[in-house]
Amino acid sequence: MGCKAQVKTNSDVTTYYFIRHAEKDRTDPTEGNPHLTEKGHERAQNWDTVLQHVTFDAVYSTDYYRTKQTGQPIADRNKLDLTIYTTEHYFDDVFQTATKGKTVLIVGHSNTSPEFVNAVLGRKKYDHMDDDNNGNLYIVTLNNGNVTDIVLRIN
Repeated sequence: MGCKAQVKTNSDVTTYYFIRHAEKDRTDPTEGNPHLTEKGHERAQNWDTVLQHVTFDAVYSTDYYRTKQTGQPIADRNKLDLTIYTTEHYFDDVFQTATKGKTVLIVGHSNTSPEFVNAVLGRKKYDHMDDDNNGNLYIVTLNNGNVTDIVLRIN
């Protein structure tokens, strides 16, 4: 006779993964919406490898080529469309309701990613990232009113 294990999922647990976009093309300093460089595309694929065992329910990105190109491999693997977000209201009621109980990737920028993490934490803990830092991975988990966070440097 077989033994069946039941895994209970807790819909009260919400986990956010925050990354900055990968390396952008800096050849034209006047370009406000550059694409990723070859190295940036490699990093985007590497993020997918690093996060391959995480099943995402949603992938959010700002509306820039570099952020969308960074998040797209992970969205594709999870069979998801990218959801575009603005940085005007990071952690508002609409976002909280849409993501409650889910595992979510949020791709942003050197300033917006730490600001978004701080908004979720409800306090300023993280400063803007250095311009050459494309490797921070912030993980924030909300579980029945408890908030935990960690930042890892993946290079």
